[in-house]
Amino acid sequence: MGVPKLQTEFKVERQDLGKADTLRYNVLSFVVEENYDKAISELKKFLEKDSEYPKFKQRIERYIMHSVDLVNAIRAKRKFPGVNSLTMAKQQELNEKFRIHFSELQYILKKIEKIQVDLRLEDVRSTVWVVRALMQAAVVVAVAAFVLDISRGLLRTTLVVVDDSFIRLTEWIFKFIGY
Repeated sequence: MGVPKLQTEFKVERQDLGKADTLRYNVLSFVVEENYDKAISELKKFLEKDSEYPKFKQRIERYIMHSVDLVNAIRAKRKFPGVNSLTMAKQQELNEKFRIHFSELQYILKKIEKIQVDLRLEDVRSTVWVVRALMQAAVVVAVAAFVLDISRGLLRTTLVVVDDSFIRLTEWIFKFIGY
């Protein structure tokens, strides 16, 4: 029996699947369990899901479509008709192609996760820039208010006090000298 043989030769480590309940984990788990329709459905549902990042859908669409193609290619390799009638070398070649497709699927799903993380970072960075700009604007407004307050109110008062002090000082000096 060729199909069970392909299944037993293929093993996936738990860490290769990624975190539980993520796109990569779900799709790869469905592929390992030979539930290809569910894997494709998961990919399409992920693509159709609304995202908080406007660029996300357009950036991942080609990766999702390629992943669907890879899942279909894996299905074709694992359910190849007449696998028992093939030579051992051809069976191994078919098994190797399956592994290559599976590895590429893992890579593509990691790439989608990276795009998601990159967009989150871009969002955080833009938020930081906005907050910094608001803080700098608040400092500029506060400095401007302080300068206006000094020039219109405190500066005039200071000039009056300094002028009065200067006049008193000169009067005292003239009295001291006796003039």
